[in-house]
Amino acid sequence: MTASAGKTNPVIFIHGLWIHSSAWEPWITLFAEHGYTATAPGWPGDGATVQETRDDPDSLNEVGIEQICRHYADLIGTPDVKPIVIGHSFGGLIAQELLANDCAAAAIAIDPAPIKGVKALPFSQLKSAFPVLSNPGNKKKTVALTAKQFRYSFGNALAEEESDELFEKWTIPGPGLPLFEDATANFRKNSPAAVDTHKADRGPLLLTSGTEDHTVPAKVTKEVFAKYADSGSITEYQEFDGRGHSLTMDSGWKDVADATLTWLSDKGF
Repeated sequence: MTASAGKTNPVIFIHGLWIHSSAWEPWITLFAEHGYTATAPGWPGDGATVQETRDDPDSLNEVGIEQICRHYADLIGTPDVKPIVIGHSFGGLIAQELLANDCAAAAIAIDPAPIKGVKALPFSQLKSAFPVLSNPGNKKKTVALTAKQFRYSFGNALAEEESDELFEKWTIPGPGLPLFEDATANFRKNSPAAVDTHKADRGPLLLTSGTEDHTVPAKVTKEVFAKYADSGSITEYQEFDGRGHSLTMDSGWKDVADATLTWLSDKGF
């Protein structure tokens, strides 16, 4: 993780459920143009490409939140200069955990999966998770979305054609375990979805949401934001009007990326 001449802190992008890490490639290029060294390592069990992951989905069986967190913490190690972590969906939850555990200098959680303690459970969120949670056996399996399910969960704010293009280009099977862990977080004393929102000595955090997101509705992210209210560290919330869960990879991705770059610059990164 050698930093570029322009910026000190490297950037690590973390993907969410059902999307391959290579979907971050446009962001990596844009951030490089702004002086950042950026990478997007996959989850443990991911193949190097979308097709390789589709061809060997069983490698992701039973990969859970704790294992994913440890994977990224191990990749980061103990560098003199901590990275900035930017995560989408479940990657946003992981980014918050890495920040709370002093693995990162700053974090941006885009449409993040809810952390323990969040009680809001909108219908669209339940429907988005239904392909996995409807079958208890999926807890130990890897599950793929259909194009129709993807359109509801990710592409609802897009034309059907664009949603289907994103589905074909970036989607991969995903482990069911993280969804089950998140769904039961409030009933488990030591849930892997728990984040220390009261930690005062940490870097800045930005939580963002799309107003039309079905998978993680803005109401959910606002409740996460409220849980940081008594933290002594910087926590901010940003909303993208008319955007759904695909906002990091659809045709409007650069608006989100530019806002992210502006926020980092404002915070001195």
